[in-house]
Amino acid sequence: MAQMLIGGQLVGAQGGKTIPVRNPANGESVGDIPRGTASDVDAALAAAAKALPAWAAMPGTKRAQLMHQAALKMHEVVDEVAKLLALEQGKPLAHAKIEAERVAENLEYFAGLADKLRGDYIPLDDPAKFGITIRRPVGVVVAITPWNFPLTLMANKLCPALAAGCTIVLKPASTTPLATQRAIEAIASAGFPAGVINTVHGSGGEIGDVLVSHPRVNKIAFTGQTETGKRIMQLASKNVTRVTLELGGSDPMIVCDDADIRRATAAAAIGRFFNAGQACLAVKRIFVFEKVAQEFMAKFTDRASKEWKIGDQFAADTKMGPLHTETQRNEVEAQVADAVKRGAKVLAGGERPAAPEYAKGWYYPATVLSDVPEDSRMATEEVFGPAVPIFIVTDLDEAIAKANATVYGLGSSIFTKDMAKARRAAEQLDAGYTWVNDIQVAYDQLPFGGVKQSGYGKEHGIEALEGYTDKKSVVLASG
Repeated sequence: MAQMLIGGQLVGAQGGKTIPVRNPANGESVGDIPRGTASDVDAALAAAAKALPAWAAMPGTKRAQLMHQAALKMHEVVDEVAKLLALEQGKPLAHAKIEAERVAENLEYFAGLADKLRGDYIPLDDPAKFGITIRRPVGVVVAITPWNFPLTLMANKLCPALAAGCTIVLKPASTTPLATQRAIEAIASAGFPAGVINTVHGSGGEIGDVLVSHPRVNKIAFTGQTETGKRIMQLASKNVTRVTLELGGSDPMIVCDDADIRRATAAAAIGRFFNAGQACLAVKRIFVFEKVAQEFMAKFTDRASKEWKIGDQFAADTKMGPLHTETQRNEVEAQVADAVKRGAKVLAGGERPAAPEYAKGWYYPATVLSDVPEDSRMATEEVFGPAVPIFIVTDLDEAIAKANATVYGLGSSIFTKDMAKARRAAEQLDAGYTWVNDIQVAYDQLPFGGVKQSGYGKEHGIEALEGYTDKKSVVLASG
C-alpha cells in the first residue's frame, strides 16, 4: 500500500482507512492509498510550516543543488514510475515513460532558476535614500493535481515552489496517486529537509475544502475542472490566499486554405487523440476553410481510423488506452449522441469497440464528426475524450469569431503559410497560448496559463516563479 509523506516520514492515514486504485483497462485493483482526513491535512501543513523558515533562508545555490540531485533520483525510477502511471491512469506505457522523464526535466529547469531570483535598485527623489526590491517565498503551498497528467501537473507546481523557497503539500487525484507518490519519495530522497515536501491522499470531497481553506496555506496551485476552480477561489477568499488555477479548455485549431494539410492533420490527430483526448490543451474544435475542407476531413478521418489503435496500455502497438473512468466515457458518449441527434455526421469512430478484449475497460475510439450544430454539447462544452467536431468556415474572420465564442481560453493553433494570418490569429484569439504550424505542446521556457474561465496565473517559464514569490519594497536611508 502507498503511504503519505509527512514531515519526512512515510505514514498511513490517522483514521486507518484506505481507498483502492484500479486499472481502467480491466477494473482490477493495482493498490491502495490512505484515506486522509482533516487530521492528516493538519499534520502535513504543520510540517510544511515548521520547515519553511530554514528552507526559505537556504541559499538558492543550495536549493538548486538539491533539485539537480532530485532530477538524478527521478531518472533512476522512471521505469518504475511509468509502469505505475500506465496501470492507474490507462495511458500507453511509452507515453507514461515520457511523462515520468518530464518530471526530471522540470526539476532541472527550475533548479537553473533557483539561484537567479533577484530584485531591483530604484533611485528615489531624496538623494539620501534609495529603494530596492527583494524576492521572498510566499510560504506554504498546497498543490492539487488531476488524473490526466498527474506527474506533469505535479511537477509544474512542485518545481517552481521549491526553487522559490516555498514548502509544499501535494494532493494527487485519488484515482492516480501511486506514480506521484513514488516520484515524490524518489525526489525527497535527494536530501530535502523534512517537511519541505509532503503528500496527503484522499477524496477531494473529504479533504479538498480543508486544504484550500486552511489558515496555514499561503498559496494554492490547482489544475482541474473550471467549476472546481471557482469553488477553490471562493474558499481561498476566506483567508485571502493567492491562487494559480489551470482549468478547462475548448481549444480551437484553424486550418487555412494555404495550410500544409498533411502537417495539419498529423498535428490535429496528436492534439486530439493523445492521452485519449483527456488533456486540457487538447485540440477540441477544428475550423477548416471551405476550400480545403474535404481534403482535410478525408485525410484526418483516415488518420483517426487507421493510426490511433486502441488497446491495453502495455501492448506495443497501442496508441490510445482506455478512458480513465466509466463516468468519463459515458460523458463523451453522451456529447457525441447529442450532436448526432441534432444532425451531425460521424466520419470515424462513434461507437464502443465490440471485441471481447475491450469488454472490461473504458475504451472509446478516435471519433470525428462533421455538420455539428453550434448549439450542441460538443460545440459548447469541453469534450474530455477522443472525439472532435469539424466546422467549415469561409475566412479567417469567421474562424476567429467562432473560435472565441466560448467561455474558455486556454490554447489555440493555426496552420497557414501566411505570416500575416498567423499574426492576426496570435493577436486576436482569446487564449493564453497560440501555436503556429505546430502541435500543441507546452514548453518549460514559455509561460503557460489561460484567460477567461480557463484559469488565472502562469505555470512554466520564469513567470511561474512570480506566483511563488512576493516582491517586497525596501527603503534605505543613510545613517
